[in-house]
Amino acid sequence: MPSNLLKWLYPGMRIKRWLSIALIGVVIVAFGALAAGSSYGMVRLLGIVILICGISLIVLGIGKLIVSFITLFLPEGERELVNILYEKRFLERGPKIVTVGGGHGLSNLLLGLKDYTANLTAIVTVADSGGSSGRLREEFNIVAPGDIRNCLVALADAPKLMGDLFQYRFSSESQLRGHNFGNLFLTAMVQVTGDFEKAVKESSKVLAIRGHVVPATISNVQLVAEYEDGSITEGEARIPNSGLRINRVFLKPDNPVPTQDALDAIEQADVIILGPGSLYTSVIPNLIIKKISDHIVASKAYKIYVCNVMTQPGETDHHTASEHLAAIVRHSNQGILNACLVNSAEVPAEARERYSQGGSVPVVADIEKIEAMGVTAVGTDLLSVNDYVRHDSEKLTRALIMLIEKNRVIKR
Repeated sequence: MPSNLLKWLYPGMRIKRWLSIALIGVVIVAFGALAAGSSYGMVRLLGIVILICGISLIVLGIGKLIVSFITLFLPEGERELVNILYEKRFLERGPKIVTVGGGHGLSNLLLGLKDYTANLTAIVTVADSGGSSGRLREEFNIVAPGDIRNCLVALADAPKLMGDLFQYRFSSESQLRGHNFGNLFLTAMVQVTGDFEKAVKESSKVLAIRGHVVPATISNVQLVAEYEDGSITEGEARIPNSGLRINRVFLKPDNPVPTQDALDAIEQADVIILGPGSLYTSVIPNLIIKKISDHIVASKAYKIYVCNVMTQPGETDHHTASEHLAAIVRHSNQGILNACLVNSAEVPAEARERYSQGGSVPVVADIEKIEAMGVTAVGTDLLSVNDYVRHDSEKLTRALIMLIEKNRVIKR
């Protein structure tokens, strides 16, 4: 095997020619400097010309060498140099934003925020017990990977094909039916590394994510709901099926240990955003980890809750925006929020009718009641009704940026 030094001299490396030009320039500069120091006017003038030529060759050679290295490391056709500079120089100066939640609501939020700042940390619930995540939890005794996977894909800077691969779900004809490739990848990574947090970090490198994704805890917890009649249901996927109004949720075993990365991110945050997402099964499961809610309350960050657009059958039936907020406070602390962002645009009649058949209605933006709770209420159009009634990622990001900048937490 040739030495690494000799490999630089192999044909086609696009190194030798530019290195040679730069070295020739150095020699010419040396001769030019000697001539420029002559006491004869014509010789001195000639030396200056030679000196300029030599410097030009050095600049040309080094410049072309740099370009050769840059083009070597850029993925073809995917990321231009200007985009890398934008991310490294502009986005890295953005505010430190921590998002707390889970489900599709959180991943939708991250899609917009990652173009505003690179200093993003998503703290994600791991209490999911349904579908592919639930099956993997039972078989491998790991925390639920599904919501983690969604957030990784949302923050990915890797080619789109990699994101599509992580979201690929095997067909019903396969023995892997219902499983998601990303969930299987994370599970395999846990087996290889022996640690769920490390598995998430290594997967982040594969997807080249912008920011960080952090599990709220690595304890294999189950979410439990207690309803107003005193009955109890265990398992996140089963909680909405009782048809009863939820009084409170808690984790089993209780007092799980939060990840240190989650606590550190909260302490360093300029902004903390709760939601959007399922109130009792995505947002609150993070807050009932006591150290997490305590750290959020103690944080000097500006704290915002993004309320859902529609109620969720079996979970937040007929809840207004203030009732969503009250549930968060009840499960954490009165001082946990500074502001609440809620949709005030009217849901089209056709969409209302379609959703009402499933028991879901628009969340009422009762601004005055939110304000009476000591929380700044911001009602604005956040609506997307393309396929589903949900938050529009661009509208939501724009509204959050306005709220953040208005409260001067931005540090560009």
